[in-house]
Amino acid sequence: MQFIVKLFLNSLAVIIASQILPGVHVNDWSDAILLAAVLAVLNVSIKPIIVFFTLPFTLFSFGLFLLVINACIILIADWILGTGFEVDGFWWALAFSIILSILNSLFERLVIKSKPPQTENRDGDMQIFDKDGNRIA
Repeated sequence: MQFIVKLFLNSLAVIIASQILPGVHVNDWSDAILLAAVLAVLNVSIKPIIVFFTLPFTLFSFGLFLLVINACIILIADWILGTGFEVDGFWWALAFSIILSILNSLFERLVIKSKPPQTENRDGDMQIFDKDGNRIA
């Protein structure tokens, strides 16, 4: 369930970022959802390999090279998806990845943090607490 929520939020961030940036084009919601899924797969499969091989550059740039890696992942997604998602160049991909990261952080903070904390007691039952630590259920 949480994966579906994150996929939807990432799709929303894709739509918003594409509306902000004139060099990024997403046709419709279905392409945004597909892009979110492709980015999730690329971030899990290819990105760790690229990060490993470019670790000296990443360390030397104090992590800023990760922005270049993110832009490359965006360009790979553009190549995979074809006409449903188009980026006009590297700099647009870089700007898109920055805005996408900011929006995803905001959405995750708003949606994930707004849920009440849950813990399990010794019996395995879920207990829900409010922000003050008082037991709700």
